[in-house]
This record gives sequence, structure tokens and C-alpha cells, in this order.
Amino acid sequence: MQQRTLGPRTVSAIGLGGMPMSIEGRPDEARSIATIHAALDAGVTLIDTADAYHLLAGEVGHNEELIAKALRTYGGDTSEVLVATKGGHLRPGDGSWTQDGRPEHLLEAAKASAKRLGVDAIGLYQFHRPDPKVPYADSIGAIVQLLDEGVIQLAGISNANVAQIDQANELLGGRLVSVQNQFSPAFRSSQGELEHCAHLGIAFLPWSPLGGIARAGEVGSRHGAFQQVADAHGVSPQQVTLAWELALAPVVIPIPGASRPTSIQDSVKAAELQLSADEVALLSGAGA
Repeated sequence: MQQRTLGPRTVSAIGLGGMPMSIEGRPDEARSIATIHAALDAGVTLIDTADAYHLLAGEVGHNEELIAKALRTYGGDTSEVLVATKGGHLRPGDGSWTQDGRPEHLLEAAKASAKRLGVDAIGLYQFHRPDPKVPYADSIGAIVQLLDEGVIQLAGISNANVAQIDQANELLGGRLVSVQNQFSPAFRSSQGELEHCAHLGIAFLPWSPLGGIARAGEVGSRHGAFQQVADAHGVSPQQVTLAWELALAPVVIPIPGASRPTSIQDSVKAAELQLSADEVALLSGAGA
């Protein structure tokens, strides 16, 4: 599969988003592990998770533990797989999401994530979402401490604007390697952050790159240009969507969520789909 750079690491151009395997509507564990194994078989070397990817209040880290089990039981080499997890976003168990960006929470959360993942140091740790009750610099300060202490190997942020990207990168002494923001045909308000990351050489990881769990299957019907290009190539509109995102900048690494092997097997083919400049322009100009 095509490769891309994430800090000092080289990873697959398409990653795997683990969230659908742990929240509402999740499959059983066997199918989830089969999905992760299918991704590894297809050459995926970036897996995204978070301690908040769980359904019930008492199962914080459900997705992290699931990924750790899948990696342990995989029959092939996993030494090049980069697991990216996040902290600072919480699910109380009632379907809502809250934030906790306090430094003391992030320090404890990262160490708990490392334990669940079964690693001495987390490959990539990202501050999940700014907490309006905590100064952003204080939260990033905890990420700096985790990096300096070796609890994490690489540092990133998520759901950040341009100013926060610059602030985090400055506080980290230029060591910010990733920004994970929502971006898809239906959600393009992070275009400025994508372009800023491209300018800085920081990996941009679109979350919900196909429009979200509920709408991923409707990309073609909702966005006619994507179906048009898909028909021309004889592929799925989902593949076209991911190939378009890859074509926007060499720092883009989409992380489509999946809960069945066939979904990620289709998605990874986008890394080899070559779109013409005219097709990229058509898709970029298509209304959201």
C-alpha cells in the first residue's frame, strides 16, 4: 500500500478507525478482531483509537483493549503498526460526550491507556478535544510532559483550529506530528487546518472521512460528483472519497472507521486509486 510520513514514522496512507467497533451498534468481539486482522492483512499500519471509544460507563478503554487483543492474536508481524490513542474526551455512559483537559487527568489517562494497550510507551498520543474549562496551554503542557518522560513516543492533537495547532507546536518545541480533525465531503470546515498542516509538514488525519458511521454508505447518493467519478473508475464512491482526500495534500492520512472486514478491505484500495487533476478539481468544487 502507498505510504505516508507521520513524524519520524512511515505508515500506510489509509488507517483504520476503531470507534465503530466499540460504541452504539458495535459488532461482537469476533467480528471486530476479524476486521482488525483484515486491515493488517491489507497492509494497514496505523490504527486509531481513544480511551473514550466505549459504550457503557464501566468500560473505559474498550476499544484500546480490543485493538491490543487483535494485535496479540494476529499471526503476522505487527512491529511496524502504529497505534494512535487519545485522551481528554469522556463518555459518561449515557450517550453524551464531555471533556476533561486537566493536566492531572491527561497524565493519568495516558498511563492507563499504555497499560491497556500493553506497551511501555504509546506510539502516538493525541489530546482529544479542547476543554473550555482548562487553558489550552495547560492541557498541552501535560502532553509535553508525557513526551519528555517517555510515556508517549509521538504527540498530536485533535479537533483543533489553526491557532491551537500553532500554539501546540510551539509548546512542544516543534514536535507536533499530527492533527486529527473531522473532514469529509459533507464537512469541509477543517480545510484551513488541512492546508496549514500541509504547510507545516504535520500529518492531517481526517476523522469520519466518509461522513460518519450512519452516512458512510450514502456518499454516492448524497454527493453526485463522487458517484460520477466512482462509476468512471468502476469502484465504490467510498474509495473515491478517500482517494480525493489523499490527493488534497501529501500529509493527509484518512482513518475510516470499520466494523466488518469488507469495509476496510474496500477502503484501503483507495491508496492505489489515481484520480486526474480534473477529477480532484470536480470533487473539490462539489457542494458539501
